[in-house]
Amino acid sequence: MQLYDTAARAVRPFQPAGDTVSLYVCGITPYDAAHLGHAFTYHVFDIVTRRLRAAGSKVRSVRNVTDVDDDIFRVARERGVSAAELTAEQVARFDREMAAIDILPVDAAPLASRDVPHMVDWIGRLERAGAAYANQGWVYFDVPRFERYGLLSRLTREQMIALSRERGADPDDPRKHDPLDFVLWQPSLDDESSWESPWGAGRPGWHIECSVLATDLLGDTVDLHGGGDDLIYPHHESEIAQVEAVSNHPFVRHWTHVAMVQLDGVKMSKSLGNLVFVGDCLQRVAPGAVRLALAEHHYRTAWSFDPAELDAAEARRLRYREAMAAATLLDPDDAAQAERDFFARLDDDLDTPGALRVLDGLAERIRNSTAHQGIDAEPLLRRLLGVLGCDVSAVAVAR
Repeated sequence: MQLYDTAARAVRPFQPAGDTVSLYVCGITPYDAAHLGHAFTYHVFDIVTRRLRAAGSKVRSVRNVTDVDDDIFRVARERGVSAAELTAEQVARFDREMAAIDILPVDAAPLASRDVPHMVDWIGRLERAGAAYANQGWVYFDVPRFERYGLLSRLTREQMIALSRERGADPDDPRKHDPLDFVLWQPSLDDESSWESPWGAGRPGWHIECSVLATDLLGDTVDLHGGGDDLIYPHHESEIAQVEAVSNHPFVRHWTHVAMVQLDGVKMSKSLGNLVFVGDCLQRVAPGAVRLALAEHHYRTAWSFDPAELDAAEARRLRYREAMAAATLLDPDDAAQAERDFFARLDDDLDTPGALRVLDGLAERIRNSTAHQGIDAEPLLRRLLGVLGCDVSAVAVAR
């Protein structure tokens, strides 16, 4: 399989270290429902997992839950509920909606709040190594001490400072030695979750959560790490720094990022409120059509949601279902070629639109076949659709 590697800025072979592929994908911050941007990201890594398993590889997948976060506490405060209640409600909703569109369960979905003592230990290691410093109960990563900071994103210092300001990192914080330094530990407000630490009661910063959870569950080096491309900076850039500042191992072998889904040309964002929810899509079309609509877009190309795409995907689902019900036979050589073409498209940087074109042609040949000898076409089409996570027979909608 060839996948674009964000760090290398090139499509290159995906080469895991061992027989079991370790996969870490940054999960949700559970203060609102899953939207189509989430679904697009997780559907991409779901297909990667299915493709690897179809090739005989084992995959151990981890997708965290960021339940220690400013937005969690803000929304819980607004709704008059605890952060734990809000998290439980939204995680359950997310899990239902991902299951409804047949996103495979991950092997582990750790909540950040359950591993804070280890995060405290890790921050202490960074401080002892001279890569972090404490100031007034806050602890910051000392970015100038890590010379490779910025290699993943390839942004200039000025660009990183601007993005830090845009994404809530506050480069003007007077406690910082450098505008790019980022929070490892901070004091908690009275109504926020709090843990004891050498620097006083408080809570971890966002970036340290994923560094610790990934290495705890997958080992020193992760084969494939990814998420939305809005996480490249500062989140993933900072994850690398936190791990490699105290490790002799590279943190990640292959970085893969998914482009943003837009609405009316603007990135879908909880903060902007311009969201299309997965549940809304499932009220309009069958789950298999949602998966087909997502697969119609290459994972590295941003796209703007158009409801008409769901209708087109539903029509395609019905065509595939009709082909599967035709009970026709295919020439074995034609069937084998279609399968090779399908996997060739997926192995070429996960070209899901190209894979759909192959399935379109296969479905058309199945519907028009008059062969009296050959192989049963239905299992082949079902199996290939399964690699895309698409069950064309399912019609249930989320409620």
